Amino acid sequence: MEAITLINFSGQFYALLGAAIAALAGIGSAIGIGIAGEAAAGVVSEDPKKFGQVLVLQALPGTQGIYGLLIAFIILLKVGLLGGAGMADISVSQGAYILAAALPIGLVGIWSAIAQGKAAAAGIMLVGKKPSELAKGMIFAAMVETYAVLALLVSFLMINSISF
Repeated sequence: MEAITLINFSGQFYALLGAAIAALAGIGSAIGIGIAGEAAAGVVSEDPKKFGQVLVLQALPGTQGIYGLLIAFIILLKVGLLGGAGMADISVSQGAYILAAALPIGLVGIWSAIAQGKAAAAGIMLVGKKPSELAKGMIFAAMVETYAVLALLVSFLMINSISF
């Protein structure tokens, strides 16, 4: 019987995996913007003058991708991959901490952007019927944003508490 060997991943690997997971929030943003874009195209096909109003709502789910990218950049700066100093010597536990710190924005970013895309699509349909109600549509979509901001804050605080 052959023994199974486990790959011994380094701290740097876990830290970079964390940066990649944070950037996955962009998947949710792409889906959310797509959902809102479908609704926007329907409204604009009926009334092209509403393009500016629906574009504002369509853009809202894109913020989670920006938050994930921000956390990924902070991780890359922290580990020394950006800035020219060379990658820091990171223990496995420190790399695992960074990976764990990236999970809130990576995971919440995916789901909240999709949910925000659905809320934005509903707001777009509202604008299609009642253009004066744009602010209400924005508020509905912005309520979902609260949880993405909280996840961003948690990831940021966790990353900044890790010392090398």
